[in-house]
Amino acid sequence: MSDFFNEGWSAYIGTATVLGLIACIVLLFVAARTKPMSGDNTTGHVWDEDLTELNNPLPRWWMWLFILTVVFAGVYLGLYPGLGSLAGRLGWTSTAQYEQEKQQARATAAPVYASFAPLTFEALAHDPRAMAVGERLFANNCAGCHGSDAKGSKGFPNLTDTDWLYGGTPEKIIESITLGRQGSMPPMAAAVGNADDVRDLANYVLSLSGSEENKTRAEYGRSKFAACAACHGAKGTGNQLIGAPNLTDDIWLHGWGVPAVTAMINNGKHSVMPAHGERLSTEQIRVLAAYVWGLSNHGDTTASAAR
Repeated sequence: MSDFFNEGWSAYIGTATVLGLIACIVLLFVAARTKPMSGDNTTGHVWDEDLTELNNPLPRWWMWLFILTVVFAGVYLGLYPGLGSLAGRLGWTSTAQYEQEKQQARATAAPVYASFAPLTFEALAHDPRAMAVGERLFANNCAGCHGSDAKGSKGFPNLTDTDWLYGGTPEKIIESITLGRQGSMPPMAAAVGNADDVRDLANYVLSLSGSEENKTRAEYGRSKFAACAACHGAKGTGNQLIGAPNLTDDIWLHGWGVPAVTAMINNGKHSVMPAHGERLSTEQIRVLAAYVWGLSNHGDTTASAAR
């Protein structure tokens, strides 16, 4: 796809656009000068014995409207970008307009966020006005992955419980929103052994939360867990510094059961949460983080107050 944006493609698009406009004028000129194919102002085509195709000239209003449309297109392409990489005489870009409108929106909302600045994080999470704003920010920026109720789905964390991959403190939530997260588990099958060893390990992992499928296999898999302990800890309680999940809490982000755990061991997983630091202001991120923090720290109280 990178080839699409080189100078050759730009010249191709610009040339094709100009030739298209010229072709419209030529087509109109040729059609206006076309002579009848017979002497009675018809094209000579007859259907159903008496339906004759006439060669009447185009209405003048239609012809001039067509010409004005082509002229307007030429003027527009001279003023605005449209001919390949040419910027146009006005220098307008959709990116610049977006940034301008974003700055205007932030300036308009600045007094609202200024009123939230003196509040502590906990007080902010209990403020009905702040949480109403946080709910809107969540709906616009987070609900697409975590759901409108913030309870997530397979592969997308539930934000209403107390199970945090990278930590649930205000500072960590702000960090996650601002910088995003890159979660990666490498395929571990080669380090574990053969297919039976992987299945034994899967049973042992499930046993850590009291949900083993096969106790005998789980016992065989205990020694194989050494390959996982570097990230998940010797007891499987996880490591929030690197986003390694707690395997003892019976919360399964990517699916539960021997087949799901076996697939994770064999294939690994790479997950991405996009960074919002450039999309949202510092004040917006603070309010959004307070809303997310409130979802798991005082249940529905914050949401009810916001409503």
